Amino acid sequence: MNMEAFGIPKRKQTKKSLVLASVMLAMFMGAIEATIVSTAMPAIVADLGGFTLYSWVFSAYLLMNSVTVLIYGKLSDLFGRKPILTIGIIIFLVGSILCGFAGSMKTLIIFRLIQGFGAGAVTPIATTIVGDIYTTEERAKIQGYLSSVWGISAITGPAVGGLLVQYVSWHYVFWINIPLGLLSLVGLWLFLHEDIVKKKHEIDYFGAILLTGTISTLMFILIEGESRWSWGSWQLIGLLLVTAIALIAFVIQEGKAAEPVMPFSIWKERSIFIANITSLTSGIILIGISSFLPTFVQGVMEQTPIVAGFTLTTMSIGWPIASTLSGKMLITIGYRKTSIIGGAFLVLGSVAFVTMSASAGPIWAAVGSFLVGAGMGFTSTAFIVSIQSTVEWQQRGIATAANMFMRNLGNTIGAALLGGILNNRMTHFFTENNKSLTVEDANKLLKVGERNQLPASVKTILQEGLTFSLHSVYYVVLTFAVISMLLILFIPKKKVVS
Repeated sequence: MNMEAFGIPKRKQTKKSLVLASVMLAMFMGAIEATIVSTAMPAIVADLGGFTLYSWVFSAYLLMNSVTVLIYGKLSDLFGRKPILTIGIIIFLVGSILCGFAGSMKTLIIFRLIQGFGAGAVTPIATTIVGDIYTTEERAKIQGYLSSVWGISAITGPAVGGLLVQYVSWHYVFWINIPLGLLSLVGLWLFLHEDIVKKKHEIDYFGAILLTGTISTLMFILIEGESRWSWGSWQLIGLLLVTAIALIAFVIQEGKAAEPVMPFSIWKERSIFIANITSLTSGIILIGISSFLPTFVQGVMEQTPIVAGFTLTTMSIGWPIASTLSGKMLITIGYRKTSIIGGAFLVLGSVAFVTMSASAGPIWAAVGSFLVGAGMGFTSTAFIVSIQSTVEWQQRGIATAANMFMRNLGNTIGAALLGGILNNRMTHFFTENNKSLTVEDANKLLKVGERNQLPASVKTILQEGLTFSLHSVYYVVLTFAVISMLLILFIPKKKVVS
């Protein structure tokens, strides 16, 4: 029947493949940001100065990304994916433009906050859109495509960043996002058509403020706490109290709010609860490998930065391969068995790092990295598809965002926890073996010229200290891998159907 003949306008159809391409462009824009900026940072610091603020260029972005991810997820459930993702991409692009014009490290950090504020919308809502327009069977396969974006960005990011810094300018590292973001916006607005029920919403502003306060204070403590004050100082105790009070107030507020930012009711579903807690533990594993593996390969194995980078790249290769396989396995063997396979890979990869020695060589490190990447690919895909199949459209945005928020939180907690363990163990080792050495002396192992000038006995002690300390970190990583595996075993056996 021709509905237009009766004066009823024909409903526009979403073009799935073109929407998927637009979503992947948006995700690639966010994913490449991490690797491309890391490559450019030495040139940026050389130009702007402010080496002491180096880590805050990354921390500022991570902070705002983590703070906003849940809020964007909830807003997308209330007002639709397209308008909220559009706002996020526009804020991200504005931040990118400003970053390219930064004249000092302080202004760069402020502009990175703006960039991170927009980035919080990109990955969770892009992933949620896929959950909306594809069936459960299709969703499992498409999540593999989305994961491949991270693998491609990990390989192309350093190369593109290096070329831009060497032949053009570091400013273009940020401006390269502009055409990607604009193309994504055009695709979304031309080809994605949503049916949003028009109704008045009661936005949980107070909950959003409390959430922002809780996460901001917690992350400040984790990132800056020990370097500014001792753990027993009144300043840190005061900040911890503020965090605890804000968290309690947030939980109370979410229980009263008509449309809460974080509906804790979704956590009552066992599969979602386990997926989110396991994402927290796997986030700690992920940051433990990606942060400290290059240090081991360069400092202990005495390999070049390029070789160290290769050992990490294998993780980004294993992730999309496993994610693609996971999409097919979800249909045949189900969520639980697929997740168990992923958990086993996480444990195997962690064992490889615990047993890694200087003589093992970079291939051993690359294999361990690949196994952890495969474990992340199997589990993360299974978790997202399971979560999106368990909840209705009205909660799919916040449910997806909550899972990604937990992994981000795991990254931040892991960076602080494992960094503290590394410094503590190294200090302990040098106290027992050579009291004249400090943790700062380990930097000499990472510079070929300085390493070659070290007396053989000093170099040996430094390398043994670094090996001892990093093995302590990897034992903690292994512990979290085992915890992840045990949690996965409690995933319900029943199949989830959308």
